Amino acid sequence: MNNKVAVIGAGNVGATAALYLAQKEMGDVVLVDIVEGMPQGKALDLMEAGPVLGYSTQVVGTNSFADIEGADVVVITSGLARVPGMTRLDLLKKNAAIIKSVVENISKYAPGSFIIMVTNPVDVMTYHALKKSGFKRERVFGQAGVLDGSRFACFIADAIGVSMQDVRAMVLGGHGDSMVPLPRYTTVNGVAVSELIEKDKLEKIIERTRKAGGEIVSLLKTGSAYYSPAASSVHMVEAVLKDKKSFLSASVCLRGEYGLEDVCVGVPVKVGQGGIEEIIELELSDEERAALHASAAVYKKSIDEL
Repeated sequence: MNNKVAVIGAGNVGATAALYLAQKEMGDVVLVDIVEGMPQGKALDLMEAGPVLGYSTQVVGTNSFADIEGADVVVITSGLARVPGMTRLDLLKKNAAIIKSVVENISKYAPGSFIIMVTNPVDVMTYHALKKSGFKRERVFGQAGVLDGSRFACFIADAIGVSMQDVRAMVLGGHGDSMVPLPRYTTVNGVAVSELIEKDKLEKIIERTRKAGGEIVSLLKTGSAYYSPAASSVHMVEAVLKDKKSFLSASVCLRGEYGLEDVCVGVPVKVGQGGIEEIIELELSDEERAALHASAAVYKKSIDEL
């Protein structure tokens, strides 16, 4: 029996995630959206690309949540995207209502699934989905540091002039301006980036990483990033379905880890068939720990407001 992955939201992020899932043949894909005809049209388009791109994945588009029944993993991308001048936290109340409805349907039709949150503000929406679903925290997590780490790695590789595949980046904290890139734990084939990039230049890369989402928003003007968020979410789906025991950074509800309680932010985790199978506590300097706590405080405030 094939795995089944549901993608909620057939906009740019959701449709791109469906494409990546189809190309990797991760299982049957169900693309859900409230706009009549859109998920059906995009699903048909993806199916028709299969013979050329070399995949045989079944992709179905639907307006009914009933069609996600039996899904192993549900990727939530539905919600409003940022526009210029809008922060992730500006999206809070509008997207919270959307996520509440989505999660209620997931609980009804796919109660055994894992939820991977992509909708912004992702750390708050991950917490919101956890509470509304009643699922264990191991089964509800957000992409956060996978995307931020990918951006950090991209900028580092460009600065040094090496393959992006040689860079392993670690970013903790919330998925926003308060994120905490960790140069000490970011390497190029095992060599710390602090040994390869001078401090001033590295600080500029870190700041660009924090602003990376906004940089894309300002360039697109009418939307936000979708290729990299979709790739990051599919990377997490693959870790679950293939039981890869991947060491990555994801937004998960903390219960004392890193001295934080009842808040979702990005931390290093091991992801496999059990979802978040382990939260890994790195040794942090006083400065790094303070930055992580400051980042968590931003999202804790939003959670309290929500």
